[in-house]
Amino acid sequence: MSTPLVLIVGRPNVGKSTLFNRLTNSTTAIVDDVSGVTRDRIYGDVDWNGKYFRVIDTGGYVPNTEDLFETAIREQIEIAMDECDAILFVVDGRIGLTPSDKEVSELLRRANKPSYLLVNKCDSPAFAVNAAEFYSFGLKNVYDVSALNGRNLGNLLDDLMANLSFADDLDTEVRLRLAIIGKPNVGKSSIVNALLGYDRTIVTNIPGTTRDSIDSVLKYYGEEVVLVDTAGLRKKSKVKENIEFFSNVRTYKALWSCDVAILLLDSNLGIENQDQKIIDEAVRRRKGLILAVNKWDLIEKETNTAKQYTDAIQRKMGSIDYVPIVYVSALTKQRIFKLIDVAKKVNEERKKKIPTSELNDILLPEIENMPPPASPTGKEVKIKYIQQVGDHYPIFMFFCNDPRNIPDHYKRFLEKMIRRIFGFEGVPMTLTFKQK
Repeated sequence: MSTPLVLIVGRPNVGKSTLFNRLTNSTTAIVDDVSGVTRDRIYGDVDWNGKYFRVIDTGGYVPNTEDLFETAIREQIEIAMDECDAILFVVDGRIGLTPSDKEVSELLRRANKPSYLLVNKCDSPAFAVNAAEFYSFGLKNVYDVSALNGRNLGNLLDDLMANLSFADDLDTEVRLRLAIIGKPNVGKSSIVNALLGYDRTIVTNIPGTTRDSIDSVLKYYGEEVVLVDTAGLRKKSKVKENIEFFSNVRTYKALWSCDVAILLLDSNLGIENQDQKIIDEAVRRRKGLILAVNKWDLIEKETNTAKQYTDAIQRKMGSIDYVPIVYVSALTKQRIFKLIDVAKKVNEERKKKIPTSELNDILLPEIENMPPPASPTGKEVKIKYIQQVGDHYPIFMFFCNDPRNIPDHYKRFLEKMIRRIFGFEGVPMTLTFKQK
């Protein structure tokens, strides 16, 4: 069972980003009096009484044109119904109800997902009367709240958590969960179809991570691999930005629930900003990561074309230079099954444990040859002991006399040293420093 996903929807400038920041205890979403400030989809985690769910701030997706607004808001709610576990519908209690709010309420009332109407900007009990007119929508869950100061959000969260499903135990899935993700039109569906259509595979369907998605099981040389659903739009969207919204929701849901993500790139475009955001999220979630450059059959080749392309990608990725790159073609099926082999290897690297004695015997002499710089007060910083911990991805604990004065550049040096000696290709890792 995956972590529940909750979407925040509503007109521009009703306080969606303020609500997001309050729930996630962050300042990630930009807040301004001007409507439509939020242009990118914002994703965050919410912890309430020890239980977690994920929330998406969808503010600002609507183009600032009146004729497209109703179409855009309707499409987004329809997408939300498909993809999320619950919906927070935010309205402005100071302005009152609008025709657009009424249309959204009708969609939510017919939906099978839990929905909550938040009459925002009710900053004190004196403003609670502002919520009265919104009861005419016929929605069951109505709350007069203030995203700015948190008024009544505790009651909302208590009710929300009671209607979400949480896993009682850690995921016991033993099969490799592989997500093929990327921007629209890079060939994700073609790659998946090519993999599932191979005559050495057996394909079955199993329930996916949400009620409406189906993951596929690929049997590859006797081993089952789960392809996490990243399917495209169920119907044509009239508003271009909603296609991007839908793509982002599916991409992040697939990424969150997988072991290894294959980020598909268009060979003619390389890494773009949206790709970089996906890479950053995969690293933040400590997922295994592979880059697959699709449509490689369309590139005119010379002797070192692949090497030059790889060098260009690695320059863009900076410190994330440990990710394997595979050049494929969904059309000709060139190297598509190498993706499965590389993904299996990355997954094994992700679970690899280095014995403590081996870590210390090999790394401590290297550290002595290149010790951390002295602290600002001139005190010598010494690393005395190293241990690998963590069950789902590699975490290395360094015990030292002054952990606060280990500079970032030396942490990067240590990570590169671990990778040079022990591998961990395609696997983000965490380095922590403790007092000893």
